[in-house]
Amino acid sequence: MHAPNQLSLRRYGASPGSHRHDHFQVLLGLSGALELEVEGRGVRVAAGGGCVIAPGDRHDFESAGGSLCLVLDSAHPAWAALSCPPAATAPPAQALPLAHYLASALQQGRPLALAHGPALLREAWLADGCGSAARAHTAPAPTRRPIDWLALQQWAARQWHTELTVADLAAQVHLSPSQFAARCRDDQGMGPMAWLRSQRLAHARLLRGTGMAVAEVARRTGYRSPSALTAALRRTHQA
Repeated sequence: MHAPNQLSLRRYGASPGSHRHDHFQVLLGLSGALELEVEGRGVRVAAGGGCVIAPGDRHDFESAGGSLCLVLDSAHPAWAALSCPPAATAPPAQALPLAHYLASALQQGRPLALAHGPALLREAWLADGCGSAARAHTAPAPTRRPIDWLALQQWAARQWHTELTVADLAAQVHLSPSQFAARCRDDQGMGPMAWLRSQRLAHARLLRGTGMAVAEVARRTGYRSPSALTAALRRTHQA
């Protein structure tokens, strides 16, 4: 499974919506105003403003007068520096003309601009003082023992029939739950349970890609029912 790294142009209207996803979502307002509630905290994204939503954070949204936003879905951990607590933020000046150019590129289907757009937007947004903060947030301390995330992923994949907790994951890498939670945000850009959900869903997608029946995939990956798996796959596809 490839990590999400995709730009889109989205129009929001008066009909409310609500979802969460396993990656960062970066919103940059182009016109109108989008009203959000992110984990109970009110956020307003007007034209020229922005917001970074962390993985796993439920967000409700609506726009009474209609709004247009450039949206980046990204797994890059640098965005964590701007996502906690969720709040509207003013992107640096150089990000705004870039956002409008990328919006135009989306409408015209320019593949080169879209291929490099996510990295350019990240660099522009984090450059003015935020970049050093993001790097400090994500750079591992030199004395810390690295976590073998692949081994942990493989262990978790053998436990889908059980209700895993943060403590279970932490015990596998010989850390306390609080230490593991901090390391997970530093290394993976998301909290432990959001990471666990993303791994389970990735495994389910992989099995479905082989042609395996939904019911059997749900059984192997620990979803309550085939419909629960189908709903999870649909939510991430639409988010």
